[in-house]
Amino acid sequence: MTDLTHHGIRTAGPTGSFAGLLEIEPLDKNTFRGRCHAGAPMRAFGGQVAAQALTAAGRTCGGDRAVHSLHGYFLLPGDPTQPIDYEVERVREGLSYTTRRVTAVQNGAAIFTLSASLKRPETADDRHREMPDLPGPESLPDAFTPLDEGLRAAITGSGFRDLELRFVPSDAPGVPPAVPGMPQQFVWLRIASPLPAGDPLLHVCALTYLSDLTLASTAGLHRQPNFFQRTEPPRLLMASLDHAMWFHRPFRADEWLLFAQRSPSASDGRGLALGEFYDREGRLVASAVQEALIRERR
Repeated sequence: MTDLTHHGIRTAGPTGSFAGLLEIEPLDKNTFRGRCHAGAPMRAFGGQVAAQALTAAGRTCGGDRAVHSLHGYFLLPGDPTQPIDYEVERVREGLSYTTRRVTAVQNGAAIFTLSASLKRPETADDRHREMPDLPGPESLPDAFTPLDEGLRAAITGSGFRDLELRFVPSDAPGVPPAVPGMPQQFVWLRIASPLPAGDPLLHVCALTYLSDLTLASTAGLHRQPNFFQRTEPPRLLMASLDHAMWFHRPFRADEWLLFAQRSPSASDGRGLALGEFYDREGRLVASAVQEALIRERR
């Protein structure tokens, strides 16, 4: 599961900090081992699986190359009580681009596959879509504040405790009118604990983790509010099917980023969600696309 519509959430990781969530142990030069907390009862959080897989891919590359894209498929639910092995295939070593393929294996079965591309930086023309002129995070309440006290304690004492999320109300000044048939939501988010400045791979992997928190709920907004605004039990079962990201410009995941999300389609038990990340200067730093399973709970 990939959003907070269910909350069987466990430990934060080996070090008790967000960086600990991305820690993986090298077994040999192409194989790494990690553990993931739950995002739904007895299901590893998909964003953490993807982030650890990307960490494994980056560990096999030189420091002169930065991740610019990833494409992942969720094949089976991961078990949060068991370790996950990340097997890296070194597909290509080009002059400018490097390609890696990672298979996450648990109990002998592939549960997730990731293709990642890294490149050397180069000078080129720069343009990007402008960020919506929305209220900043300082003027918005923390997303965890209105939750039931027991649920809030469970979440903030889990792997999600080092995160900050602040949703922009749909009627706030500057929110663009919703396009018919395209639900949207805007959320400011960041890692609450400081991350090392000299480790761009860590920030990219942290954003990969963050990107999986709310996209699936965006695809289901036509049927139910997101987790933080819902007052009734969930009617929908949602889980990531695939996930893709593109990283356009340098950023820090421990500084506020606006995640602008919209969903142009839902059909056949699936929903598609698109997202754009902007920093406080209004630069478009990354884009994400996710298709999620959406089914009525029975």
